[in-house]
Amino acid sequence: MRSRCPVGRAYIPWLDTLAKRSNNPHCDASLPGGTQALEAGCTTLEGMPAQAYAGKECVCQLRRGICDQSCVQGMLDTPFYIACLKLTSRRCLVIGGGDIGLEKVEGLLACDGQVTLIAPDAEPALVEYAREGSIHWEQRSYAGATDLEGAFIAIAATNDTDVNISVYEDAEQRAMLVNVVDVPPLCNFILPAIVRMSPLAIAISTAGASPALAKRMKREIEAQFGQPYAQLAVLLNEVRGWAKGTLATYQERKDFFEGIVNGNPDPIALLRDGDDGEQAVRELITQAQDAHALLL
Repeated sequence: MRSRCPVGRAYIPWLDTLAKRSNNPHCDASLPGGTQALEAGCTTLEGMPAQAYAGKECVCQLRRGICDQSCVQGMLDTPFYIACLKLTSRRCLVIGGGDIGLEKVEGLLACDGQVTLIAPDAEPALVEYAREGSIHWEQRSYAGATDLEGAFIAIAATNDTDVNISVYEDAEQRAMLVNVVDVPPLCNFILPAIVRMSPLAIAISTAGASPALAKRMKREIEAQFGQPYAQLAVLLNEVRGWAKGTLATYQERKDFFEGIVNGNPDPIALLRDGDDGEQAVRELITQAQDAHALLL
């Protein structure tokens, strides 16, 4: 089976590798409309335990010796600005070739990032990605700020505190996005748990308080909001051009789309009914268009 990229455009070798490594029989990275292997949560990688906690050796730039968690005071009160980044064709840097580095590389590849891995050694899957050309691997240790030249984002996934601090400080001086895995004070952004069902993406964050809770919420959201929601998003997108060209005001366009989404019959229920659901929703949209045309 050859796998498509996340938007169904072309064959990408790394998706075949990911699909082969998954133990989930429902994973099929070749399905159009999105990367099903990722949307179904098919990776089996486990996250590393939190690196920063009281009583452990300090791993942040405060260099306390023994962690007292002073570095994360106020973390839960931080008002994070939530955004979706477009990584297509942007250079994304991952430092560290272990299992967590692998997880971060695969997340960046899923978003069409141009990934460079810097690590003296790497997991076999990362070696394979480099061999097939999906990523660029510089087989060496982090060499300093020059490694960040031209990079949009940097993620450090090493077990070397000095390297992690260097990556963070070098990136901060360049006003770059940087994340040192599981060390909140060495991050200027955090990575939420993601439910992907193209074109939908739902992010869940606990502000670093409990990744385990975020994972549970992710599973429950996946169960509640399935493929019908993604399918409805695609169908509604098809008439956005008509709405902008026909309905003069924002309020008119808002009423049109909300009338469909929240109307009776329920478009989600129609899509869940089976093969005829899509046609039924298309007819529902056409009826709404006709109704608004009468008001013009």
